Amino acid sequence: QVIFALNQTLLQQESLRAGSFQIPYTTEDLIKHYNCGDLSSIIFNHDTSQVPNFINATLPAHERITAQEIDSYFRQELIYKRNERMGRRVKDLLEEYPDKSFFFAFGAGHFMGNNTVIDVLRREGYDVEHTPAGQAI
Repeated sequence: QVIFALNQTLLQQESLRAGSFQIPYTTEDLIKHYNCGDLSSIIFNHDTSQVPNFINATLPAHERITAQEIDSYFRQELIYKRNERMGRRVKDLLEEYPDKSFFFAFGAGHFMGNNTVIDVLRREGYDVEHTPAGQAI
């Protein structure tokens, strides 16, 4: 799986350099959607948008299965479990210091797809609101 993942990543990078593959959005698009709180947009709608996408319809069947296993592993280990840990840390701090005020800032990756930090905190009973760019806190 590691060799497959490395080979697929290198192939994607070579395609990017050669100009035969382009990312469908720019950094400015990411910033705009993030600032507007539009994290359900097409840019952010895939759980693994922050990790390489190895699943490709042109792969042979046995390689497609490997790609799906790697994608599942990344989603579980790099996204879901990470967000669970971050959400627990926030919850623990809030419970340990109930009379204190906190400001938490996370990278955009913690808000993409399913099982976000916000989802974790809402499951714990917290009311979480998005504060748009430029709005006073």
